[in-house]
Amino acid sequence: MQTQKNKDRVFSFEFFPPKTPEGVQRLVETQRQLAQLGPEFFSVTYGAGGTTRDRTLETVLAIQAAGQAAAPHISCIGSSRESLRDVLQQYKAHGIRHIVALRGDLPSGHLSAGEFRYASDLVRFIREETGDHFFVEVAAYPEVHPQARDAQQALKHFKIKVDAGADSAITQYFYNADAYFQFVDECEALGIDLPIVPGIMPINNFSQLSRFSEACGAEIPRWIRYKMQGYGDDSASIKAFGLDVVTHLCDRLLSAGAPGLHFYSMNSAGLVSTVWQRLGLS
Repeated sequence: MQTQKNKDRVFSFEFFPPKTPEGVQRLVETQRQLAQLGPEFFSVTYGAGGTTRDRTLETVLAIQAAGQAAAPHISCIGSSRESLRDVLQQYKAHGIRHIVALRGDLPSGHLSAGEFRYASDLVRFIREETGDHFFVEVAAYPEVHPQARDAQQALKHFKIKVDAGADSAITQYFYNADAYFQFVDECEALGIDLPIVPGIMPINNFSQLSRFSEACGAEIPRWIRYKMQGYGDDSASIKAFGLDVVTHLCDRLLSAGAPGLHFYSMNSAGLVSTVWQRLGLS
């Protein structure tokens, strides 16, 4: 596994567009707190089929107005070339230079996948439309994409996506560091040469985490699951245990040369800031 010097490591935080005025205000405060940690950028998610398109743009522009770099997500499934061309032109007009390009999910009730089937199609389209204007991130799945037939097929598709013009990758969250190391080694063996940044999900609510993991194919190791189930409704113990697990995971990843960390913040600064401080990254 290749290593990167500490000064080259990229640390970033992910938000989702808030739905209410109260949510907007909470996110402003969260962003203010996390900005003090000096991240490279904040990314902002994009609902299935572009359902949060306007709110994603609003959130990105608010982050940018506060003096921080923002990277909007774009998902292509269920979208047309015309609609995505418009999105790209909007971001370009607002001075955005960084995009997270994803396949995404079909919005509820839609039957057609639209004009794009894979994220590699979207990456290729971005390059055709905008050349090198955008730094393009893509997703990676150390524990295998949930819709892949097998690990070999998942790796093949990842390479196609990289070859289409990706600059960097952010992984789905995981709690098994060995899965990440194995994935990176397999990518290098295939000649894939780009940073693969681990995605990190702090643990706050076990039932919520279980639902997320079931939906996205992220594995919760058996020993972690049993430990959390043993705490029952003791939220303080779950939070304390989760902080230990995630801090140890991050420390192991960075010590082994991971090129940075991307935190799924869930629009909250508390757990992320605590992990950050424990790692001595300030």
